[in-house]
Amino acid sequence: QVQLVESGGDLAQPGGSLRLSCAASGFTFSLYGMSWARQAPGKGLEWVSGIYSGGSDTYYADSVKGRFTISRDNAKNTVYLQMNSLKPEDTALYYCATERGITVGDGFDLWGKGTLVTVSS
Repeated sequence: QVQLVESGGDLAQPGGSLRLSCAASGFTFSLYGMSWARQAPGKGLEWVSGIYSGGSDTYYADSVKGRFTISRDNAKNTVYLQMNSLKPEDTALYYCATERGITVGDGFDLWGKGTLVTVSS
């Protein structure tokens, strides 16, 4: 079954850290760039970060640059999002998605169902 399953969302305090994971199955994970996007309550979808298929290139939205780190393990068919120095405005449902090719920025093909991150004291 072709799918993406996110995990790792939780309640965190401001300034804290979380690591999200996205496990892929049913397709050749190493052939696709991957991205994380988020949707905050009452807001639209925001792209957060992307990584090339081989992991050589990574990209970040200005809102998370310097605080979040994307990585992938192609042997485990998993992409990660390490989130540090969390802020209340990071509260959102976080989705992973496959890019249409090996790079980032050409659109998305497959989405997971999301994992909820809440940042609050």
